[in-house]
Amino acid sequence: MVSETGWTLHPDRALPSDPVVRPIAREILAATATLPIVSMHGHVEAEVLARDEPFADPASLLVTPDHYLVRMLVSQGVPHDALGVPRHDRPGVVAAPREVWRTFATHWPLFRGTPTRYWMEHVLVEVFGLDEKPSAQSADRLFDLLSERLDKPDFRPLALFDRFGIEVLATTDAATATLDDHADLAGRGWGSRIVPTFRPDAVLHVDRPGWRDDVALLAERSGIAIHGYRDLVHALEERRRTFVAAGARATDHGHLSADTTPLTDAEAERIVAAALRGDVTAAAAQAFSGHMLFEMARMSAQDGLVMQLHPGVLRDHDRAVAQLRGPDVGYDIPVVTEYVRALRPLLEAFGHHPNLRLVLFTVDEDTFSRELAPLAGVYPAVRLGAPWWFLDTPDGMRRFREAVTDTAGFANMTGFVDDTRAFCSIPARHDLARRVDAGFLARLVAEHRLDLDEAIETAQDLAYRIPKQAYAVPRSL
Repeated sequence: MVSETGWTLHPDRALPSDPVVRPIAREILAATATLPIVSMHGHVEAEVLARDEPFADPASLLVTPDHYLVRMLVSQGVPHDALGVPRHDRPGVVAAPREVWRTFATHWPLFRGTPTRYWMEHVLVEVFGLDEKPSAQSADRLFDLLSERLDKPDFRPLALFDRFGIEVLATTDAATATLDDHADLAGRGWGSRIVPTFRPDAVLHVDRPGWRDDVALLAERSGIAIHGYRDLVHALEERRRTFVAAGARATDHGHLSADTTPLTDAEAERIVAAALRGDVTAAAAQAFSGHMLFEMARMSAQDGLVMQLHPGVLRDHDRAVAQLRGPDVGYDIPVVTEYVRALRPLLEAFGHHPNLRLVLFTVDEDTFSRELAPLAGVYPAVRLGAPWWFLDTPDGMRRFREAVTDTAGFANMTGFVDDTRAFCSIPARHDLARRVDAGFLARLVAEHRLDLDEAIETAQDLAYRIPKQAYAVPRSL
Protein backbone atom coordinates (compact mmCIF):
# COMPACT_ATOMS: atom_id res chain seq x y z
CA MET A 1 0.00 0.00 0.00
CA VAL A 2 1.33 3.44 -0.94
CA SER A 3 0.25 6.58 0.86
CA GLU A 4 -1.70 9.09 -1.22
CA THR A 5 -0.08 12.27 0.10
CA GLY A 6 2.85 13.63 2.00
CA TRP A 7 4.98 10.81 3.36
CA THR A 8 6.61 8.45 0.87
CA LEU A 9 9.61 6.17 0.96
CA HIS A 10 12.49 6.73 -1.44
CA PRO A 11 12.78 3.88 -3.95
CA ASP A 12 16.58 3.84 -3.56
CA ARG A 13 16.62 3.66 0.25
CA ALA A 14 19.52 1.59 1.61
CA LEU A 15 21.03 1.20 -1.86
CA PRO A 16 24.63 2.37 -2.50
CA SER A 17 25.07 6.09 -3.10
CA ASP A 18 27.84 5.55 -5.68
CA PRO A 19 26.40 6.71 -9.05
CA VAL A 20 28.01 3.79 -10.90
CA VAL A 21 26.90 1.09 -8.46
CA ARG A 22 23.38 2.31 -7.69
CA PRO A 23 21.82 1.61 -11.14
CA ILE A 24 23.22 -1.92 -11.05
CA ALA A 25 21.81 -2.40 -7.56
CA ARG A 26 18.40 -1.24 -8.75
CA GLU A 27 18.40 -3.88 -11.50
CA ILE A 28 19.46 -6.63 -9.09
CA LEU A 29 16.87 -5.59 -6.51
CA ALA A 30 14.11 -5.58 -9.12
CA ALA A 31 14.88 -9.23 -9.87
CA THR A 32 14.03 -10.15 -6.25
CA ALA A 33 11.05 -7.85 -5.70
CA THR A 34 8.34 -10.40 -6.43
CA LEU A 35 9.98 -13.42 -4.79
CA PRO A 36 8.04 -14.97 -1.90
CA ILE A 37 9.27 -14.56 1.66
CA VAL A 38 10.79 -17.59 3.36
CA SER A 39 10.77 -16.82 7.09
CA MET A 40 12.37 -19.80 8.80
CA HIS A 41 13.36 -18.14 12.06
CA GLY A 42 10.44 -16.16 13.41
CA HIS A 43 8.92 -15.51 16.81
CA VAL A 44 5.34 -14.71 15.82
CA GLU A 45 3.01 -16.66 18.09
CA ALA A 46 1.16 -19.48 16.37
CA GLU A 47 -1.86 -18.57 18.48
CA VAL A 48 -2.11 -15.16 16.79
CA LEU A 49 -2.26 -16.80 13.38
CA ALA A 50 -4.61 -19.60 14.45
CA ARG A 51 -7.10 -17.23 16.09
CA ASP A 52 -6.87 -14.83 13.14
CA GLU A 53 -8.65 -12.11 15.08
CA PRO A 54 -8.28 -8.36 14.52
CA PHE A 55 -5.25 -6.89 16.26
CA ALA A 56 -6.38 -5.05 19.38
CA ASP A 57 -4.87 -1.61 18.80
CA PRO A 58 -1.84 0.10 17.23
CA ALA A 59 0.15 0.31 20.47
CA SER A 60 -0.10 -3.35 21.46
CA LEU A 61 0.72 -4.38 17.89
CA LEU A 62 3.55 -1.98 17.00
CA VAL A 63 5.02 -0.52 20.20
CA THR A 64 4.82 -2.59 23.39
CA PRO A 65 6.15 -5.95 22.06
CA ASP A 66 9.01 -4.40 20.05
CA HIS A 67 12.06 -4.61 22.32
CA TYR A 68 14.21 -2.67 19.83
CA LEU A 69 11.81 0.23 20.12
CA VAL A 70 11.23 -0.12 23.86
CA ARG A 71 14.91 -0.20 24.77
CA MET A 72 15.63 3.01 22.86
CA LEU A 73 12.86 4.88 24.64
CA VAL A 74 13.84 3.47 28.03
CA SER A 75 17.44 4.58 27.40
CA GLN A 76 16.12 8.13 27.13
CA GLY A 77 14.24 7.95 30.41
CA VAL A 78 10.80 6.87 29.22
CA PRO A 79 9.42 4.45 31.85
CA HIS A 80 8.24 0.99 30.85
CA ASP A 81 4.81 1.83 32.26
CA ALA A 82 4.38 4.55 29.63
CA LEU A 83 5.08 1.96 26.90
CA GLY A 84 2.47 -0.53 28.06
CA VAL A 85 4.97 -3.06 29.43
CA PRO A 86 3.18 -4.67 32.39
CA ARG A 87 4.51 -5.40 35.85
CA HIS A 88 4.05 -8.77 37.54
CA ASP A 89 2.85 -7.13 40.75
CA ARG A 90 0.26 -5.03 38.89
CA PRO A 91 -1.04 -7.15 36.01
CA GLY A 92 -3.41 -5.30 33.75
CA VAL A 93 -2.40 -1.89 35.08
CA VAL A 94 -0.74 -0.25 32.07
CA ALA A 95 -1.02 2.97 30.15
CA ALA A 96 -3.96 3.21 27.77
CA PRO A 97 -3.08 2.28 24.16
CA ARG A 98 -3.62 5.81 22.89
CA GLU A 99 -1.26 7.17 25.55
CA VAL A 100 1.38 4.56 24.63
CA TRP A 101 1.10 5.58 20.99
CA ARG A 102 1.39 9.26 21.89
CA THR A 103 4.58 8.53 23.84
CA PHE A 104 6.07 6.68 20.88
CA ALA A 105 5.05 9.31 18.32
CA THR A 106 6.38 12.17 20.45
CA HIS A 107 9.78 10.46 20.62
CA TRP A 108 9.98 9.56 16.91
CA PRO A 109 13.20 11.61 16.39
CA LEU A 110 15.06 9.19 18.70
CA PHE A 111 15.01 6.56 15.98
CA ARG A 112 16.92 8.55 13.36
CA GLY A 113 19.61 6.39 11.80
CA THR A 114 18.39 3.18 13.46
CA PRO A 115 16.97 0.06 11.82
CA THR A 116 13.83 0.56 13.92
CA ARG A 117 13.21 3.74 11.92
CA TYR A 118 13.63 1.87 8.62
CA TRP A 119 11.34 -1.00 9.60
CA MET A 120 8.68 1.20 11.17
CA GLU A 121 8.60 3.56 8.19
CA HIS A 122 8.04 0.58 5.90
CA VAL A 123 5.25 -0.74 8.15
CA LEU A 124 3.47 2.59 8.52
CA VAL A 125 3.69 3.60 4.84
CA GLU A 126 3.74 0.34 2.88
CA VAL A 127 1.52 -1.81 5.11
CA PHE A 128 -0.88 0.75 6.61
CA GLY A 129 -0.75 3.58 4.08
CA LEU A 130 -0.11 6.41 6.53
CA ASP A 131 0.61 9.80 4.98
CA GLU A 132 2.37 11.61 7.82
CA LYS A 133 5.31 10.89 10.10
CA PRO A 134 4.66 10.20 13.79
CA SER A 135 4.90 13.27 15.99
CA ALA A 136 3.19 14.82 18.99
CA GLN A 137 0.93 16.70 16.58
CA SER A 138 0.02 13.73 14.37
CA ALA A 139 -0.21 11.06 17.08
CA ASP A 140 -3.96 11.00 17.63
CA ARG A 141 -4.85 11.20 13.94
CA LEU A 142 -2.45 8.37 13.09
CA PHE A 143 -3.73 6.28 15.99
CA ASP A 144 -7.29 6.67 14.67
CA LEU A 145 -6.26 5.84 11.11
CA LEU A 146 -4.38 2.72 12.25
CA SER A 147 -7.30 1.63 14.43
CA GLU A 148 -9.63 2.02 11.46
CA ARG A 149 -7.33 -0.11 9.30
CA LEU A 150 -7.01 -2.81 11.96
CA ASP A 151 -10.80 -3.23 12.09
CA LYS A 152 -10.88 -4.28 8.43
CA PRO A 153 -10.80 -7.97 7.42
CA ASP A 154 -7.80 -7.50 5.11
CA PHE A 155 -5.68 -6.47 8.09
CA ARG A 156 -6.26 -9.67 10.04
CA PRO A 157 -3.20 -11.91 10.53
CA LEU A 158 -3.82 -14.49 7.80
CA ALA A 159 -4.88 -11.86 5.27
CA LEU A 160 -1.67 -9.96 5.95
CA PHE A 161 0.27 -13.24 5.74
CA ASP A 162 -0.91 -13.62 2.15
CA ARG A 163 -0.47 -9.93 1.30
CA PHE A 164 3.11 -10.01 2.58
CA GLY A 165 3.87 -12.84 0.15
CA ILE A 166 5.01 -15.23 2.88
CA GLU A 167 5.44 -18.71 1.45
CA VAL A 168 6.44 -20.37 4.71
CA LEU A 169 6.87 -19.08 8.25
CA ALA A 170 8.34 -20.94 11.21
CA THR A 171 7.18 -20.06 14.69
CA THR A 172 9.28 -20.76 17.80
CA ASP A 173 7.70 -23.18 20.25
CA ALA A 174 8.77 -24.54 23.63
CA ALA A 175 9.56 -28.24 23.87
CA THR A 176 6.48 -28.48 26.07
CA ALA A 177 4.11 -26.76 23.61
CA THR A 178 0.91 -28.64 22.83
CA LEU A 179 1.10 -27.52 19.17
CA ASP A 180 -2.70 -27.29 19.23
CA ASP A 181 -2.59 -24.02 17.28
CA HIS A 182 -0.49 -25.66 14.59
CA ALA A 183 -2.94 -28.55 14.43
CA ASP A 184 -5.77 -26.04 14.03
CA LEU A 185 -3.93 -24.25 11.25
CA ALA A 186 -3.09 -27.52 9.53
CA GLY A 187 -6.75 -28.50 9.64
CA ARG A 188 -7.54 -25.31 7.72
CA GLY A 189 -4.92 -25.91 5.06
CA TRP A 190 -2.06 -23.85 6.54
CA GLY A 191 0.03 -26.74 7.85
CA SER A 192 2.71 -26.58 5.15
CA ARG A 193 3.03 -22.78 5.34
CA ILE A 194 3.09 -22.21 9.12
CA VAL A 195 5.36 -24.71 10.87
CA PRO A 196 6.70 -25.04 14.43
CA THR A 197 10.31 -24.88 15.61
CA PHE A 198 11.51 -26.96 18.56
CA ARG A 199 12.98 -24.68 21.30
CA PRO A 200 14.09 -26.77 24.34
CA ASP A 201 16.03 -24.05 26.24
CA ALA A 202 13.74 -24.09 29.27
CA VAL A 203 14.64 -27.70 30.09
CA LEU A 204 18.32 -27.61 29.06
CA HIS A 205 19.41 -24.87 31.50
CA VAL A 206 19.02 -26.78 34.75
CA ASP A 207 19.72 -23.87 37.13
CA ARG A 208 17.01 -21.75 35.60
CA PRO A 209 14.17 -20.72 37.95
CA GLY A 210 11.17 -22.90 37.23
CA TRP A 211 13.25 -25.69 35.66
CA ARG A 212 11.66 -28.44 37.71
CA ASP A 213 8.18 -27.24 36.80
CA ASP A 214 9.12 -27.25 33.13
CA VAL A 215 10.55 -30.76 33.43
CA ALA A 216 7.30 -31.92 35.04
CA LEU A 217 5.38 -30.42 32.12
CA LEU A 218 7.78 -32.07 29.67
CA ALA A 219 7.07 -35.40 31.34
CA GLU A 220 3.34 -34.80 31.03
CA ARG A 221 3.49 -33.78 27.37
CA SER A 222 5.88 -36.56 26.34
CA GLY A 223 4.22 -39.29 28.40
CA ILE A 224 7.61 -40.25 29.87
CA ALA A 225 8.22 -40.04 33.61
CA ILE A 226 11.44 -38.12 34.21
CA HIS A 227 13.49 -39.40 37.15
CA GLY A 228 16.95 -38.72 35.73
CA TYR A 229 19.10 -37.83 32.77
CA ARG A 230 18.23 -40.72 30.46
CA ASP A 231 14.53 -40.09 31.04
CA LEU A 232 15.04 -36.44 30.14
CA VAL A 233 16.77 -37.40 26.89
CA HIS A 234 14.02 -39.86 25.97
CA ALA A 235 11.35 -37.25 26.68
CA LEU A 236 13.10 -34.74 24.44
CA GLU A 237 13.42 -37.32 21.67
CA GLU A 238 9.71 -38.06 21.95
CA ARG A 239 8.79 -34.40 21.75
CA ARG A 240 11.03 -33.95 18.71
CA ARG A 241 9.11 -36.74 16.99
CA THR A 242 5.89 -34.86 17.72
CA PHE A 243 7.32 -31.67 16.26
CA VAL A 244 8.54 -33.45 13.14
CA ALA A 245 5.07 -34.92 12.66
CA ALA A 246 3.65 -31.38 12.94
CA GLY A 247 5.90 -30.15 10.12
CA ALA A 248 8.86 -28.72 12.05
CA ARG A 249 12.00 -28.10 10.01
CA ALA A 250 14.37 -26.94 12.76
CA THR A 251 15.36 -26.62 16.38
CA ASP A 252 16.49 -23.39 18.04
CA HIS A 253 18.94 -23.01 20.93
CA GLY A 254 19.75 -19.86 22.86
CA HIS A 255 22.81 -20.46 25.04
CA LEU A 256 25.22 -18.05 26.67
CA SER A 257 28.15 -20.14 25.41
CA ALA A 258 28.67 -22.17 22.25
CA ASP A 259 30.38 -24.92 24.29
CA THR A 260 29.52 -28.45 23.12
CA THR A 261 31.78 -30.55 25.36
CA PRO A 262 30.09 -33.90 26.01
CA LEU A 263 29.86 -35.41 29.49
CA THR A 264 29.80 -39.04 30.51
CA ASP A 265 26.36 -40.44 31.18
CA ALA A 266 27.31 -40.80 34.84
CA GLU A 267 28.23 -37.11 35.13
CA ALA A 268 25.08 -36.04 33.30
CA GLU A 269 22.99 -38.23 35.63
CA ARG A 270 24.67 -36.64 38.65
CA ILE A 271 23.90 -33.12 37.44
CA VAL A 272 20.27 -33.86 36.65
CA ALA A 273 19.83 -35.53 40.02
CA ALA A 274 21.21 -32.42 41.71
CA ALA A 275 18.92 -30.21 39.64
CA LEU A 276 15.89 -32.29 40.57
CA ARG A 277 16.85 -31.83 44.23
CA GLY A 278 17.28 -28.10 43.67
CA ASP A 279 20.97 -27.85 44.59
CA VAL A 280 22.78 -27.84 41.23
CA THR A 281 25.76 -25.48 40.92
CA ALA A 282 26.10 -22.84 38.20
CA ALA A 283 29.27 -24.52 36.89
CA ALA A 284 27.55 -27.89 36.64
CA ALA A 285 24.55 -26.32 34.92
CA GLN A 286 26.78 -24.64 32.36
CA ALA A 287 28.60 -27.90 31.66
CA PHE A 288 25.29 -29.68 31.24
CA SER A 289 23.95 -27.12 28.77
CA GLY A 290 27.06 -27.62 26.61
CA HIS A 291 26.63 -31.39 26.81
CA MET A 292 23.01 -31.07 25.73
CA LEU A 293 24.00 -29.08 22.64
CA PHE A 294 26.14 -32.05 21.70
CA GLU A 295 23.11 -34.29 22.31
CA MET A 296 20.88 -32.02 20.24
CA ALA A 297 23.32 -32.38 17.33
CA ARG A 298 23.21 -36.15 17.74
CA MET A 299 19.42 -36.06 17.62
CA SER A 300 19.41 -33.76 14.58
CA ALA A 301 21.73 -36.16 12.78
CA GLN A 302 19.06 -38.79 13.39
CA ASP A 303 15.80 -36.94 12.75
CA GLY A 304 17.02 -34.30 10.26
CA LEU A 305 15.84 -31.20 12.11
CA VAL A 306 18.10 -28.26 11.23
CA MET A 307 19.94 -27.13 14.39
CA GLN A 308 20.06 -23.36 14.93
CA LEU A 309 22.45 -22.05 17.58
CA HIS A 310 22.16 -18.50 18.96
CA PRO A 311 24.84 -18.06 21.62
CA GLY A 312 26.43 -14.99 23.13
CA VAL A 313 23.64 -13.00 24.77
CA LEU A 314 23.49 -12.30 28.49
CA ARG A 315 19.77 -12.32 29.05
CA ASP A 316 18.02 -10.03 31.52
CA HIS A 317 21.09 -7.94 32.36
CA ASP A 318 19.04 -5.96 34.89
CA ARG A 319 17.72 -8.70 37.17
CA ALA A 320 15.41 -6.35 39.04
CA VAL A 321 13.67 -5.36 35.81
CA ALA A 322 13.38 -9.02 34.82
CA GLN A 323 11.79 -9.91 38.15
CA LEU A 324 9.36 -7.03 37.84
CA ARG A 325 8.49 -7.21 34.14
CA GLY A 326 9.80 -10.49 32.75
CA PRO A 327 12.07 -11.11 29.74
CA ASP A 328 12.25 -9.44 26.35
CA VAL A 329 11.98 -5.82 27.47
CA GLY A 330 15.36 -4.70 26.13
CA TYR A 331 17.94 -5.84 28.68
CA ASP A 332 19.57 -8.66 26.72
CA ILE A 333 23.20 -7.67 26.01
CA PRO A 334 25.80 -9.33 23.70
CA VAL A 335 28.95 -10.85 25.18
CA VAL A 336 32.22 -12.03 23.64
CA THR A 337 31.64 -15.46 22.10
CA GLU A 338 34.16 -18.15 21.11
CA TYR A 339 33.21 -20.77 18.51
CA VAL A 340 36.30 -22.60 17.24
CA ARG A 341 37.20 -24.55 20.36
CA ALA A 342 33.66 -24.55 21.71
CA LEU A 343 32.20 -26.30 18.66
CA ARG A 344 35.10 -28.66 18.05
CA PRO A 345 33.60 -31.65 19.92
CA LEU A 346 30.31 -31.35 18.05
CA LEU A 347 31.91 -30.83 14.65
CA GLU A 348 34.46 -33.63 15.06
CA ALA A 349 31.58 -35.96 15.84
CA PHE A 350 28.92 -34.71 13.40
CA GLY A 351 30.40 -32.00 11.17
CA HIS A 352 30.55 -34.36 8.19
CA HIS A 353 27.31 -36.20 8.94
CA PRO A 354 25.09 -36.08 5.83
CA ASN A 355 21.97 -35.59 7.93
CA LEU A 356 23.12 -32.65 10.08
CA ARG A 357 22.69 -28.98 9.22
CA LEU A 358 24.04 -26.61 11.91
CA VAL A 359 23.15 -22.94 11.42
CA LEU A 360 25.37 -20.60 13.43
CA PHE A 361 24.35 -17.09 14.45
CA THR A 362 26.29 -14.46 16.37
CA VAL A 363 25.98 -11.01 17.88
CA ASP A 364 29.77 -10.85 18.27
CA GLU A 365 30.70 -9.69 14.77
CA ASP A 366 34.43 -9.92 15.52
CA THR A 367 33.96 -13.66 14.94
CA PHE A 368 32.56 -13.34 11.40
CA SER A 369 35.80 -13.59 9.47
CA ARG A 370 38.03 -15.09 12.18
CA GLU A 371 35.87 -18.04 13.26
CA LEU A 372 32.45 -18.46 11.64
CA ALA A 373 33.34 -18.09 7.96
CA PRO A 374 36.28 -20.53 8.19
CA LEU A 375 34.09 -23.08 9.99
CA ALA A 376 31.33 -22.80 7.39
CA GLY A 377 33.94 -22.84 4.65
CA VAL A 378 35.08 -26.37 5.44
CA TYR A 379 32.49 -28.35 7.46
CA PRO A 380 29.65 -29.63 5.24
CA ALA A 381 27.19 -29.47 8.13
CA VAL A 382 27.70 -25.75 8.90
CA ARG A 383 25.81 -22.79 7.47
CA LEU A 384 26.02 -19.16 8.52
CA GLY A 385 22.79 -17.70 9.79
CA ALA A 386 21.74 -14.20 8.82
CA PRO A 387 22.99 -11.27 10.91
CA TRP A 388 20.90 -11.40 14.03
CA TRP A 389 19.45 -9.03 16.60
CA PHE A 390 21.83 -6.07 17.01
CA LEU A 391 23.39 -6.81 13.61
CA ASP A 392 20.32 -7.06 11.32
CA THR A 393 20.89 -3.42 10.37
CA PRO A 394 21.89 -1.95 6.99
CA ASP A 395 25.52 -1.49 7.99
CA GLY A 396 25.63 -4.68 10.08
CA MET A 397 24.45 -6.77 7.14
CA ARG A 398 26.93 -5.08 4.80
CA ARG A 399 29.77 -5.82 7.21
CA PHE A 400 28.60 -9.43 7.39
CA ARG A 401 28.70 -9.86 3.61
CA GLU A 402 32.14 -8.24 3.41
CA ALA A 403 33.54 -10.31 6.28
CA VAL A 404 32.33 -13.80 5.37
CA THR A 405 31.90 -14.06 1.61
CA ASP A 406 35.62 -14.30 0.82
CA THR A 407 35.98 -17.42 2.96
CA ALA A 408 32.54 -19.04 3.06
CA GLY A 409 31.06 -18.03 -0.27
CA PHE A 410 27.33 -17.48 -0.73
CA ALA A 411 26.34 -21.14 -0.76
CA ASN A 412 27.36 -21.66 2.87
CA MET A 413 24.86 -19.10 4.14
CA THR A 414 21.14 -19.38 4.86
CA GLY A 415 19.97 -16.18 3.24
CA PHE A 416 17.83 -13.83 5.31
CA VAL A 417 15.31 -15.71 7.45
CA ASP A 418 14.49 -12.85 9.90
CA ASP A 419 14.17 -12.97 13.68
CA THR A 420 11.18 -10.96 14.74
CA ARG A 421 8.14 -11.02 16.98
CA ALA A 422 6.82 -7.95 15.13
CA PHE A 423 4.62 -9.61 12.52
CA CYS A 424 4.04 -6.49 10.43
CA SER A 425 7.78 -5.87 10.12
CA ILE A 426 8.51 -9.15 8.33
CA PRO A 427 8.27 -7.68 4.80
CA ALA A 428 10.26 -4.63 5.92
CA ARG A 429 13.10 -6.78 7.20
CA HIS A 430 13.24 -8.91 4.07
CA ASP A 431 13.09 -5.80 1.89
CA LEU A 432 16.07 -4.32 3.72
CA ALA A 433 18.08 -7.54 3.44
CA ARG A 434 17.41 -7.74 -0.30
CA ARG A 435 18.51 -4.12 -0.74
CA VAL A 436 21.74 -4.69 1.17
CA ASP A 437 22.49 -7.81 -0.87
CA ALA A 438 21.71 -5.96 -4.11
CA GLY A 439 24.17 -3.25 -3.13
CA PHE A 440 26.90 -5.72 -2.24
CA LEU A 441 26.46 -7.70 -5.43
CA ALA A 442 26.29 -4.52 -7.53
CA ARG A 443 29.72 -3.52 -6.27
CA LEU A 444 31.11 -6.88 -7.39
CA VAL A 445 29.59 -6.30 -10.82
CA ALA A 446 31.00 -2.75 -11.00
CA GLU A 447 34.43 -4.12 -10.08
CA HIS A 448 34.08 -6.80 -12.80
CA ARG A 449 34.21 -9.58 -10.22
CA LEU A 450 30.76 -10.91 -11.20
CA ASP A 451 28.71 -10.72 -14.37
CA LEU A 452 25.33 -9.08 -13.96
CA ASP A 453 23.44 -12.30 -14.68
CA GLU A 454 25.46 -14.04 -11.97
CA ALA A 455 24.70 -11.26 -9.50
CA ILE A 456 20.97 -11.46 -10.23
CA GLU A 457 20.98 -15.23 -9.81
CA THR A 458 22.88 -14.92 -6.52
CA ALA A 459 20.45 -12.30 -5.20
CA GLN A 460 17.55 -14.61 -6.00
CA ASP A 461 19.39 -17.48 -4.36
CA LEU A 462 19.93 -15.50 -1.15
CA ALA A 463 16.36 -14.23 -1.03
CA TYR A 464 14.58 -17.48 -1.84
CA ARG A 465 16.37 -20.61 -3.00
CA ILE A 466 19.14 -20.81 -0.37
CA PRO A 467 16.79 -20.41 2.64
CA LYS A 468 14.59 -23.21 1.33
CA GLN A 469 17.61 -25.43 0.72
CA ALA A 470 19.19 -24.63 4.09
CA TYR A 471 16.04 -25.60 5.99
CA ALA A 472 15.04 -28.45 3.69
CA VAL A 473 11.72 -26.81 2.83
CA PRO A 474 9.91 -29.05 0.33
CA ARG A 475 10.20 -27.81 -3.23
CA SER A 476 6.44 -28.07 -3.74
CA LEU A 477 5.89 -25.06 -1.49
